[in-house]
Amino acid sequence: MKFFSQSFLYDDPWPIVSLAFFLRYPNPYAAHVISCDVISRNQTSSGSLLTTRLILKRGAMPRWFPKGIVSRAESWVIEESEVDPHGMVVRCRTKNLDHVKVMQVEEAVEFRQTPEGKTLQHTEARIVSGFGWGLTKRIENHGLTRFKANLQRSREGVSLILSLLRQSRLQPITLGAPTSVLGTPSAGDFSNDTSQPKNGTWTKLRYWFQPPS
Repeated sequence: MKFFSQSFLYDDPWPIVSLAFFLRYPNPYAAHVISCDVISRNQTSSGSLLTTRLILKRGAMPRWFPKGIVSRAESWVIEESEVDPHGMVVRCRTKNLDHVKVMQVEEAVEFRQTPEGKTLQHTEARIVSGFGWGLTKRIENHGLTRFKANLQRSREGVSLILSLLRQSRLQPITLGAPTSVLGTPSAGDFSNDTSQPKNGTWTKLRYWFQPPS
């Protein structure tokens, strides 16, 4: 079993960072995300927003992994989040639902406003494999390396959305705005090349975040 913990400070306030986090798919740093769908969303009596999303991600097995064990390099991930607007905290947990014997990754992320008006992100992860065959440790080390790389790309994706939100001068909107406002683009609209737009990527993103005329 491998554990990972890391904190990161955004200069932006909590409301806009939280919004960018929930709008992070699609973005050119997450080309491996195939789909992201809301399964349930409701508000508690205390005013917190609870959301469950199902995310399909594309992956790749390392060359040294035995052939024929995993039939498809895709994985369903469940994401459960709570937005506490009064305490100014977002808590989010994710874990993969399939290939769990090969490797399961459980991630916990928290966004909290600091006294200085910035946003602190704290991430923890637990990576465990029950595969055996003398490969358990190697699989867990591979998973930890991949998780660190994906976390960095995820942060870059959130930073990109933050930049676009600033450019749009968007008026404050609620987390979980209806898809008629935010749109439901496909993650396939993005490539791994972040220097050039594909099919008007940047135009699309700016358009989604513009207030309706």
